[in-house]
Amino acid sequence: MMYWQKDIETLNREDLEKLQLERLKKTIELAGHSSFYQKVFEENGITPNSILSLEDLQKIPFTTKDDLRNNYPFGMAAIPIKDCVRIHSSSGTTGNPTVVLHSSKDLEQWANQVARCMYMVGIRDTDVFQNTSGYGMFTGGLGFQYGAEKLGTLTVPAAAGNTKRQIKFIQDFGTTCLHIIPSYATRLAEVMYEIGIDPRKDTKLHTVCIGAEPHSEEQRRRIEQLLGVKAYNCFGMSEMNGPGVAFECTEQNGLHIWEDYVIVEIVDPVTLKPVQEGEVGELVLTTINREAMPLIRYRTRDLTCILPGKCPCGRTHKRLARFKGRSDDMIILKGVNIFPIQIEKILMQFKELGSNYLITIETFGNNDEMLIEVELSDLFTDDYSVLQRLAKDITRQLKDELLLTPHLKLVAKGSLPSQEGGKAIRVKDLRKFV
Repeated sequence: MMYWQKDIETLNREDLEKLQLERLKKTIELAGHSSFYQKVFEENGITPNSILSLEDLQKIPFTTKDDLRNNYPFGMAAIPIKDCVRIHSSSGTTGNPTVVLHSSKDLEQWANQVARCMYMVGIRDTDVFQNTSGYGMFTGGLGFQYGAEKLGTLTVPAAAGNTKRQIKFIQDFGTTCLHIIPSYATRLAEVMYEIGIDPRKDTKLHTVCIGAEPHSEEQRRRIEQLLGVKAYNCFGMSEMNGPGVAFECTEQNGLHIWEDYVIVEIVDPVTLKPVQEGEVGELVLTTINREAMPLIRYRTRDLTCILPGKCPCGRTHKRLARFKGRSDDMIILKGVNIFPIQIEKILMQFKELGSNYLITIETFGNNDEMLIEVELSDLFTDDYSVLQRLAKDITRQLKDELLLTPHLKLVAKGSLPSQEGGKAIRVKDLRKFV
């Protein structure tokens, strides 16, 4: 078994929690220099000396995305702005974006965190790593870029989109590893096959890092089959630096979340009380290794659980289950709670279907209805009876999963909007809530 930092990755629980408590106390002291946390700590009687155990973290109120927006741009900074060297922000389209500040030390630690993730899945300094994420304020580009350079790979900062150029680079540079959004991975593969390239035979690809949008296990397996690679789930968010917060190992059985960088809590999204290990709840994270802008008990809105038991890989850091969705992505239709990933899970089981789909919810009269449009694959046929049987089978399985019957529309390949390199738009909720 190979490790990037064996002493840290295999640290026993007692010593790991001791390290967390030491770093938490230092973080509390540092965060108190920000105007936001200074007020929070004063109102709740919080000092570094009042934190005697990791459980004492629960004395501190949660931090939310609204707190970041309300303190835009620099109200969360814990060090002087002159000591910060980079800003990243969210891609929000209304109101203030969420801004995250980084010091030189923060960037160095972040690069190390990403390198640790990449090394864990077998990427080495002999690889050629192509990054198809957007660069700039979005963290996926620069986060993986610096991590890959820290690891020592030859990097190809291809950025997002321009699929035929991506393919040319993959072939000409001998790319072996990709960082790519799941929906774009299937699109990339489709274009390869369309122009006569079989990525399993005509490229050197062997590893793909996927993340940034919800996807099912079926979608991951499809990517692996199409590209002839192993695809590993990664989790990151700009508020926690970016990519590299948690990552699958080669076991592909949960994402190791690096507990020397963050403290993990899972809480009930309604009561905000801790849930039992193995129970799904909202992920709450506290940074303990960042100086420019530490965040304490940050509500991520992501729904997951901590997987019980030890990982065969030997790493002792907790594992997060595949994300069920987000507490704010949930669709409530006719009293039923639905996550888009439930629908994708069903659609991806049918080889007759492509990877592009769109869920539209609209009100007709007094009834809210769901329409699912999904593209057919290259196996498209104009035989009406065959399509009718296929639609009936898909609708039945969707009804069994969702506990309601959606309207299903099978459309020709290429009919639905395709966003090269960007997050796919999966849901259009056209209902008007008054």
